[in-house]
Amino acid sequence: MPQLRADDAIQYVKGVGPRRAAWFASLGLKTVGELLEYFPFRHEYDSGEVAIEDLQLDQIATIRGEVVDIGGRPPGLRVEVDDGTGTCVLRWFNRERRASRIFRGATIVATGKVTLYDDLPEMVQPQVQVYEPDVVLSPPQRGQRQVGVYRGNAQLKNALIRRTVLAVLQHPRLPVEEIVPAPLRAKRGLVDREQAIRDMHAPPTDAALQQARRRLAYEELFLIELAMALRRDRRLRLQAGRKLPVTPEIDQRIRARFPFPLTPAQDAAVRDIVADLGSGRPMTRLLQGDVGCGKTVVALYACLVAVAHGCQAAIMAPTEILAAQHFERIGQYLAGSRVRAVLLRGGLPARQRREALAAVERGEMDLVVGTQALIQKDVAFNELALVVVDEQHKFGVLQRHEFRTKGIQPHYLVMTATPIPRTLGMTVLGDLDVSVIRASPPGRGTIETRVVTPAKWDLVMGYVRRRLEGGEQAYVVCPLIGEEPGQPSGEHPTADPPDPTIEPRGSRGAKAGNGRELTSVLAEHARLTQGPWRGLRVGLLHGSLPSGGKQQVIDDFAAGRLHAIVATTVVEVGVDVSAATIMIVEHADRFGLSQLHQLRGRIARSSRPGLCVLIAAGSGPRAAQRLAVMARTTDGFKIAEADLEQRGPGELFGTRQHGLPELRAADLVSDYELLEQAREDAFALVRGDPRLERREHAALLPALRRVFGDRLRLIDAA
Repeated sequence: MPQLRADDAIQYVKGVGPRRAAWFASLGLKTVGELLEYFPFRHEYDSGEVAIEDLQLDQIATIRGEVVDIGGRPPGLRVEVDDGTGTCVLRWFNRERRASRIFRGATIVATGKVTLYDDLPEMVQPQVQVYEPDVVLSPPQRGQRQVGVYRGNAQLKNALIRRTVLAVLQHPRLPVEEIVPAPLRAKRGLVDREQAIRDMHAPPTDAALQQARRRLAYEELFLIELAMALRRDRRLRLQAGRKLPVTPEIDQRIRARFPFPLTPAQDAAVRDIVADLGSGRPMTRLLQGDVGCGKTVVALYACLVAVAHGCQAAIMAPTEILAAQHFERIGQYLAGSRVRAVLLRGGLPARQRREALAAVERGEMDLVVGTQALIQKDVAFNELALVVVDEQHKFGVLQRHEFRTKGIQPHYLVMTATPIPRTLGMTVLGDLDVSVIRASPPGRGTIETRVVTPAKWDLVMGYVRRRLEGGEQAYVVCPLIGEEPGQPSGEHPTADPPDPTIEPRGSRGAKAGNGRELTSVLAEHARLTQGPWRGLRVGLLHGSLPSGGKQQVIDDFAAGRLHAIVATTVVEVGVDVSAATIMIVEHADRFGLSQLHQLRGRIARSSRPGLCVLIAAGSGPRAAQRLAVMARTTDGFKIAEADLEQRGPGELFGTRQHGLPELRAADLVSDYELLEQAREDAFALVRGDPRLERREHAALLPALRRVFGDRLRLIDAA
């Protein structure tokens, strides 16, 4: 048997050929190496092939033998198969295409339910594979075994994938190169890579399968952490940053700008940032904290440190609403100071924009706040020392990279109000230093969360009307702008796919893809103002409004001129109205937990308690489980962990846009301990061999290039 190579074309594997090779290519499988790393998504037990003399009645079994007789009246077909221990009859009442190719002398493998007819065992309508007499087949597999179940498509079925993999596994040596260094395999008790791949496809025992999966999962996580460790090491060794030391005088002047003392959690984050700014290396820090915990104040502290040293700072927010909110809040804190600040957004008049850009480039503006308009080519800074990216996961990797290139090695602070589960923090953002603000500022109101069905819509809206008439304010969030399915809001990137277990909810909006009814902003506004909220002042807010229109609605709401806003998820960030105490989310089952938590964070931002009502159609188990978490806790970190468990990392945090490879063996929910081990080992390895020059590390760089490909560039840009 010739030795296989990983780059051998799959068409040369026994039983494939050019036509079937095209089927494999439709799954991205073109070589033997790619096939070997296409792991089953689950395993099932197979009783193997049974000798005909050992067949048991009413059992599903597989036999192999020679065709000794063919008969039957068309369109029926009767075939006798002999394996040397006995004869079994295969019968079709309507000839299938594959059965019609059976000929006397062929070797046949048949699977079906065993019955008895005329004292002979018989299978009716069995599944069969027919081979020429001279074809060399692997020896029969006797006894129960585990077999892989593979994801196929319309052309390429599980059975063919499995058969082809088993044909490759017949080779005494697989074209598999070891990646994990021997000392780490010994330290973590890992089997070698070739054995792991064999056992992942065809495990002899449950224990062997678990060992194989653990070995391959460790390797995946280790390579991710190795990429993070290399990037961090390069940044710390090769990049020099601007020193911005914080003296007691600077600290006192900055704190005097805030009309309140910082909380202990904010103080801890400030200490981390101060140490980074004075270190001489570019800060690359993630500041994460729950909704309303005071991250903006900490970010402004960092900006004012840069300004105190005669440099510029810039804050980029994902929406115009949030950018304007930041600018307004910063203006309140800096009232009467000499700090010059400007708001740059996409909708500025041309002349005003030119004047603002010229002032920024001349260094006449100390602090610049804006949207992604900040990364356009015509934006140039005079001496940019600090970049702050808010809600950083809403920007693509290359957008954030472009922002950082506006200065020479500026300090970099990213913020998120979406708490990041520990495993994602070690992978997606694995090279960042992290500061966490867990405590909220004192004086925030508590929030009660209720989950109701659409049948209680009138009851809910009547109750809320009484509270609105008492001086409170409310948000009503809907998933669509208009009436048509082609008019989604475009403003809920973390929305879940529909839950097929949920019943349709009526006819109050546009049709979803699965036939369910979605409530639109326009329909909801009309229904409320013509029904239970008739006579109340209710605004409309969505992303398709012009910038001035959106800001006017926000200003009217903040000034108390509106009782409520019916909106898309454009209110998810940046809207801060202290009198808003009620959040109603239509079709709450369409959103992920983290986004629902963000929406809920828009209320109870003063001492008044809040009410969040999640209206969800039906009671499907998936939706019910998700929304029960929202009703049970307001802890954003617990919610984020539950969201990760229910939806996976790709949906929750866009891991593909962060340049991470797709995981085939590892699970970021259940493999936290393994991830910790891989991270510890990868960072220790890079500390001892930062260029991976030792002989035992020779396979690591090629493995990184193979696994990440062009995405290494994205990781480097993140």
